[in-house]
Amino acid sequence: MGAVLLQTYTVALPVILGYIVWILKRQKRDRDANSTGTMLLLRVQLIDYHDKYMKLGSIPSYAYENFVEMYEAYHELGGNGMVTKMYKEIQDLHLAQKGEQL
Repeated sequence: MGAVLLQTYTVALPVILGYIVWILKRQKRDRDANSTGTMLLLRVQLIDYHDKYMKLGSIPSYAYENFVEMYEAYHELGGNGMVTKMYKEIQDLHLAQKGEQL
């Protein structure tokens, strides 16, 4: 009886572990795809904000806060490059606007 159980475990354990590994790889692939999609959507929105408010020459506080939060999320997901330049331009726009109000 013990030998039968040992043989069952010997056969079943690798199959079960293989299935678990397959599930984990699939979940990672899905998470990676979701992260990439989210990052791309954030980039589109950040570009839209940048273009809109740079043309206007000012940015409301609520829009600035949204931009900063979106940029931080975008950066956390691994995005950088041209959006970082846009972030600095929006920051300068916001700071210049504050300076004018004083």
